[in-house]
Parts: sequence; structure tokens; C-alpha cells
Amino acid sequence: MGETIAEKILARAAGKKKVDAGDIVDASVDLAMSHDNAALVSKVFKEIGVSRVWDPSRIVIVLDHRVPANTIKAAEAHKSIREFVGEQGIKHFYDVGVGICHQVLPEKGFVRPGMLVVGTDSHTTTYGAFGVFSTGIGATEMAGVWATGKLWLKVPETFRMIVNGKLPYMVAAKDVILHIIGEIGADGANYKAIEFYGETIDDFSVASRMTVSNQAMEAGAKAAIVPPDEKTIGYVKERTSKEVKSVFADEDAEYEKTFEFDVSDLEPQIACPHTVDNVKPVGEVEGLHIDQAVLGSCTNGRVEDLAVAAGILKGKKVAEHVRMIVVPASREVYMDAVKKGYIQVFLEAGATIVNPGCGPCLGAHQGVLAAGERAITSTNRNFKGRMGSTEAEVYLASPATVAVSALKGEIADPREVK
Repeated sequence: MGETIAEKILARAAGKKKVDAGDIVDASVDLAMSHDNAALVSKVFKEIGVSRVWDPSRIVIVLDHRVPANTIKAAEAHKSIREFVGEQGIKHFYDVGVGICHQVLPEKGFVRPGMLVVGTDSHTTTYGAFGVFSTGIGATEMAGVWATGKLWLKVPETFRMIVNGKLPYMVAAKDVILHIIGEIGADGANYKAIEFYGETIDDFSVASRMTVSNQAMEAGAKAAIVPPDEKTIGYVKERTSKEVKSVFADEDAEYEKTFEFDVSDLEPQIACPHTVDNVKPVGEVEGLHIDQAVLGSCTNGRVEDLAVAAGILKGKKVAEHVRMIVVPASREVYMDAVKKGYIQVFLEAGATIVNPGCGPCLGAHQGVLAAGERAITSTNRNFKGRMGSTEAEVYLASPATVAVSALKGEIADPREVK
């Protein structure tokens, strides 16, 4: 029997010829990522009693969750991280303003097909868009990785997702992955690797594939992998001179389940409160009053996302009662959006631009919701209290749906834009 991509990557990382789903492996990690929670990881690392990290060149730390520091506690945590970075000689450190970790790592050329990447953030699955087995782990596990370079893992079963069809007007990758999550459920892929195939995925840009791999975590995915192609290799080779070793599944690979989706007639999708799998076509919630619209995040804060929204907002004004917040995913994205004129469009429309970071998405700062308020957002979670008050409501949607809703002051169908 052949092997899946996950099985091949984990076999290589474990130094074995072959592994099977359900096997326990002691895998060598290629890259370890942490963000603001590196403060906790470093604290646990020191308690282990190891004096030096296993390989400072394989650790990347990006400050992105509470940036600039929103409390004294956050400022002290950032200070402790900077001190640890200096002590350990960790050269791949990105301080306030560089961007969100899941955008920064691909941009800076850290992720390449075939790698095993772990991060202390659940949406580390994003790098699967590059043919990577990437997954989120806890701070204690990461302290062990920093100390040894190894991680105990159970080889997951793999789901094969085949997505076909040309997307209709104003329907995007976010709508596709929300539809999939709505169909299989928030626990539908618990501790499973997902491999994405089909003409729709082939047609997606690298940015759109990142959206799918990122959001797949909300179905419980351990990893969410898009097999690498020319788009992948082109993106990676623009950013690193290191060797690229793509990994593909065998034709006779064994999958636990195969799902097939035809998105030719897919409508714009909305994940309604308070779970990501509470997904409905936009028409079923159209007309609901909104107080806030958030465009950005590690899911949908890339240049193509800002471009779609700017095209909708150009020459128009956000509804008076709506606070529209735009969060570029990185400094690179921000600068590109400035050059292309998107930022000026947002400002003239009445939106507020905040620095690259995670603030509004996790409800830390830069857009916390009050009780009774409703937000539509291109972020990845809508749990009760996620973006502020437990009495607020969060609706997840594509950048196009967020933009047109901001204009109308209520949840709206982006297909109305001509």
C-alpha cells in the first residue's frame, strides 16, 4: 500500500523507511515557530534545566498577538522574549510590526515543501499550503522541542478532499473552506491530515491556498496540505535559495475518507455565531445590522484580499454606524497595498488601518466588541467572547462579503456589486 504526504514527511522526520497511520514516531523538527507565547515557552525551557536551545537557526519568533504591547504584562512578556533571543543567539526574531507569524514565515522563505514545522499557534496548519506538514503544539511541548529538536507524534489518518468547479462571481477560497467545515463539522477532521485536490484548488493562488489550510484547523485538522505545484515552487524560490524537495502521495495511498465537492454554484458563505461550522448561505442572514467590519488576519489579510475589498469600496463610504478595521497581514503586504493605492481607498472610505498583527481577531485590542454588538469579519473564529464581550456576535465571511456589508451597514451579498 502506498503512502500519503503526511506519512512520507513523518517517516523522513523519524528516520524511518515507512510509517503507517496510528504509529507513534519521535520526529526531528525542521522548524519551530512561536509568537508572543514564547515568553511562556522560554520560562518552561529554563525549568527543564537545559542551558542552550538545540539549534537557534531553526527557531523563529514573531511578535504579533499583542503588538504594540497593549498592557504592562504584555510589554514585560515582550521584554523577556527579547532577552531570551539575545541570550540564545536566535537570529530569526521579528519584533513589533513585521506581521502575523503565519504570513511572515512564508514571506521570509522559512517554509518549503516536505518540511515538518511546528508552532505554538493552532493555525500553524497554514503552511500546509506549501506542501508542508505543519501543526500547532502547546508551550510545554515547544519547550521540549527547543531543548531536543524532537517531538513525539502520532501519525494521523488522512482525508482526501477533492474540490472541483469554477467559482462563481464574488465567491472565494474563504467561502469554499467555510462550506467544507459546515458540511463535515467542527470536529469532522479531528487529528486528521487533509490533502486538498481538484481543479478549484489547482486554480487557487498561493494566498487562497493559505486561506484554506489556515481555516481547515477549524474542522480539527492536524495538518492541511496542498500538494506543491509550479505556483508553490515559484513562490518559495523567490524567497529562498535552499533546496526544495516536494513530497507527493502515492497513487495507491490509503485514505480514511474521500470527500468530493462541486463549488460551481456555491453562494457566498457565512459562519454564524457561535461556532465555525454554523455555516449558511449569505442570503439566509442578509440584512442583519452590523456595528463592526474587520478585514484582515492570518486567514484573509493578504494583498489579494485587500484588492477585492478595495475594488468594492473605491469611491464609496462605509456606513456611518460601522467601524471598519483593516489589518494587513504583514509589513510587506501593507507596503504593497500602499503602492497599489488600496490603503488610500480604505482611508477615503472611512476605514481605520491598524498595524499588522492579531489584535482584533483574538479580542486583545484594536477593535474589541461591546455587549450586544455584531461584527462581520474575515478572521477565522467566531466563538463566544472571541473578539470581546461574550454578549457580542461574530460572523465569519470572505473579504468581499465583509467589504460590501461595511458599505451597507448590514450583512450583504457581494454579488450585488457590479
